Amino acid sequence: MGIGTGIFLFVVGAILAFAVNVSVTWVNLDLVGYLLMGAGVVVFVISIILVARKRSTVSTTRSAVDAEGNERVTSRETKGDVL
Repeated sequence: MGIGTGIFLFVVGAILAFAVNVSVTWVNLDLVGYLLMGAGVVVFVISIILVARKRSTVSTTRSAVDAEGNERVTSRETKGDVL
């Protein structure tokens, strides 16, 4: 969701900065557009970093008890580093 929000903010900012030619006395739409583009980039980068940190899985497979009464456990851990 954060990645989409970052892209949305960037696109809206680019539209305000480059495509809208309306002069409003109380606000500078070019500045607002640049601020939204900057905020979109920041949200996008933070979202990518958070997604990269969550990419780790741990799966544990348990097998039956052997003749001596010991349970054999097989564990596998996968960590994906995106960045």
